[in-house]
Amino acid sequence: MMRVIEQLQGGLIVSCQAAVDSPLFGPEMMARMAQAAVAGGAVAIRARGMDDVRAIKEAVDVPVIGLTKRGHTGVYITPTVEDAVHLQEAGADLIAVDATLRPRPDGSSPAEHLARLHECLSVPVLADVDTVEAGLQAEQCGVAILASTLSGYTVPEESSGPDIRIIEELSTYGNVPVIAEGRYQSVEDIRLALSVGAWAVVIGGAITDPVAITRRFAEGFRRN
Repeated sequence: MMRVIEQLQGGLIVSCQAAVDSPLFGPEMMARMAQAAVAGGAVAIRARGMDDVRAIKEAVDVPVIGLTKRGHTGVYITPTVEDAVHLQEAGADLIAVDATLRPRPDGSSPAEHLARLHECLSVPVLADVDTVEAGLQAEQCGVAILASTLSGYTVPEESSGPDIRIIEELSTYGNVPVIAEGRYQSVEDIRLALSVGAWAVVIGGAITDPVAITRRFAEGFRRN
């Protein structure tokens, strides 16, 4: 378990996910995206859904963080134990789950849900959190690693940039590795996160969403 987490230390994790309406949607395209990311230096891949996880595991030799997404609101990142078990069966090396303080879809508390996950899984649980409080509680429940994935998405942030404060506080007050994720766009963002204690950094759309990347450049023309 710890060997997989050690492989992430000080590295770039690339989130290879595509929306259903994206031209890149589908396991074959995501596997190729993962191969490109690894060729560029990614130490791990974050992937959504059993099919994508399975295809990416066959395509690359780095750890794969698996998750599911059900809907777009509430607890939608790997919301059930069954989702997590299926991801493990598909080959995920870590399972990312919503570990906010909100109740799960079945009414269970975050602590109850995490306890069930630990009973059913043999791979590490990565807790996607939105606050320092949620992160510290998830650590008490035995998760192996935290990620700031949901910071700014459950309660709107004033800044459009990454939440560096949560990384610094979780790294200071917690005892498990903390992955920086959420709105990271630049090398400067990465360096800042690492300087305050981040174990690794996840970047998604800034690398793997060509529609959004192109749109950002195109908007520069429209302003002139």
